[in-house]
Amino acid sequence: MKANKKGFTLIELMIVVAIIGILAAIAIPKFADLIRKSNEGATKGNLGSVRSAVSIYYGEMEGSYPGGWAYLTTKYLDVIPEAKNYYHGNSSAFTAPATVMPDVSGWYYQSGNGVVLVSCTHTDTKNLVISTW
Repeated sequence: MKANKKGFTLIELMIVVAIIGILAAIAIPKFADLIRKSNEGATKGNLGSVRSAVSIYYGEMEGSYPGGWAYLTTKYLDVIPEAKNYYHGNSSAFTAPATVMPDVSGWYYQSGNGVVLVSCTHTDTKNLVISTW
């Protein structure tokens, strides 16, 4: 009589589990990095929106930059977008000019020349300082 056995051996199952473990060890850190990159992209897009609002205000007021964020939210932006920051958390707050840029969450705005930056001195995923975007 011939025995008709179907199934996998223990060795085959152990090899499959080991391969899945190796793939998971490679893939999970990549996914975490993708989330950080997507937040950086969202912050860059929001930075462009805020800079556009400042430029439109500058054009309509014939060469005068807004004195603060309150001027931008009345007509040019519905809400101040968030700066999604990996190091400090998300914030739509702004910091007024200081002698040194603070390393906090949110935006940094110089009303005298209309410069808007992300208020963070850490580096991004491409090893660039975030406040230089």
